[in-house]
Amino acid sequence: MSKTPKEMNGAESVVRSLHAGGVEVCFANPGTSEMQFVDALDRTKLMRCVLGLFEGVVTGAADGYARMAGKPAVTLLHLAPGFANAAANLHNARKARVPMVNLVGDHALRHQKYDAPLSADVEGACAPFSDWVRSGRDAGSFAADAMTALAVAQGKPGKVATLIAPADIGWDAGGQMAEVVAPAAPASLDEAALDAAVKALESGEKTVLLVGSGVLENQEAMALLHGIAEKTGADILAPTSNRRLERGQGRFAVNKIPYPINAALECLAPYSRAILIETPPPVAFFAYPGKPSLLLPVDCHNVTLAPVDADGATALAALADRIGAKPATPRDHARPAAPQAGGISLQNLGAALANALPEDAIVVDEAVSSGGATFPAGDSAAPNTWLALTGGSIGIGIPLSAGAAIACPDRPVITLQADGSAMYTIQALWTQARENSNVTTIILANQSYEILKGELHNVGAQPGPDALSMLNLDRPQLDFVAMAKGMGVPGKRVEDIAELMRTIEEAAKEPGPFLIEAML
Repeated sequence: MSKTPKEMNGAESVVRSLHAGGVEVCFANPGTSEMQFVDALDRTKLMRCVLGLFEGVVTGAADGYARMAGKPAVTLLHLAPGFANAAANLHNARKARVPMVNLVGDHALRHQKYDAPLSADVEGACAPFSDWVRSGRDAGSFAADAMTALAVAQGKPGKVATLIAPADIGWDAGGQMAEVVAPAAPASLDEAALDAAVKALESGEKTVLLVGSGVLENQEAMALLHGIAEKTGADILAPTSNRRLERGQGRFAVNKIPYPINAALECLAPYSRAILIETPPPVAFFAYPGKPSLLLPVDCHNVTLAPVDADGATALAALADRIGAKPATPRDHARPAAPQAGGISLQNLGAALANALPEDAIVVDEAVSSGGATFPAGDSAAPNTWLALTGGSIGIGIPLSAGAAIACPDRPVITLQADGSAMYTIQALWTQARENSNVTTIILANQSYEILKGELHNVGAQPGPDALSMLNLDRPQLDFVAMAKGMGVPGKRVEDIAELMRTIEEAAKEPGPFLIEAML
């Protein structure tokens, strides 16, 4: 028999209310101040509880889950230091605009004035990495705070909502169930912006449609987008970083703005008009000597048809109706021939992946310096979903895969993982093993922070041996197969391109995780 509200403590009221609002998974790395939540999760049995050995694994996994499930999980984190460990992948989640609810424990209200060893400004730590922060004040209103957080997270675009949980309001009696709060509706279509977009497309000038993830994830919207492009001659580009792309045979291909500053400027130089749909104007990742920060030409006329808090699909439907465009049909994408033998290189890696990726795979891309070689594979491979690093904070690939696999347990997950960034959250392999997730992690081992070598030259440096030594990972050489084995994940080191293809195919067919160390 379920407990009446008077018998519930604050923690149980939060767990029960969030579950009633549709939250099914809790990714956790709890400490002493969260034990009442651990107890409530155990007693209610309402959520699947997934343990991460590091808080950055917890938030990265919650990000991957949200991208694939289309709804938030809840994370359980320990005080300000635990949140600090989680912050890098929360940064990525905010840039991806995914929904997430964080429960961050704090000292009991009566204990906070004594400056205990783990005391810190929890709200101050959470604010830069959250869209909404609130600290609970009593057991009776605790669940209502949680439901407000859930509504914020589920708004358009998705947001990171953080509720701070002082220990005593979690264990105090008097918890009250709270009603579901409806999220805010998307921003309405701006008719003046629609008029301006029509004018841009009918101007005869070189025009680009820049579209964000809300459109890129929606095949009906993509059909209209390509129909508009076919009718008007406009080009289509996606931002450099996107939370999710639906790719492969039978789907629409879309080019993205390159990461390197010179290539990005060259890509956008021809355009005098840009129509922005669920994305802001593109900005360079960094400032470089003599290079602009904004990537579109200074004389390019920009029209924001749908800001990030609007519904891009609705805006595209209105635009298509105004210009008489019909949905396009996807074209077949030519698949490169499968490499037969030889060493693994950036020249043959894309072709190998295009032939080896299993149907309906979820591809998690943190290839970093190898990304230019691996990205084209997504269009010519079997149908797949492509998830990418969004905020530039490395160390997301392995935990993102863990969360995606929990959201979609019937789909194989393939992780394209740079070796340097893998070391930030390698503990996520343990979570994959614990959950028996079908994740194949491909470590692209060039034994260096290769992308930073290019950045040295971009800022005009002439690096010597000491500078390059700071960017090499070969003293000592990392052994990813051994590390994976230590966390319960079998693995194999591969140096031949044909063997890499066979190993990917075999690993994806088997349940449970597997690691491939691909030596470039």
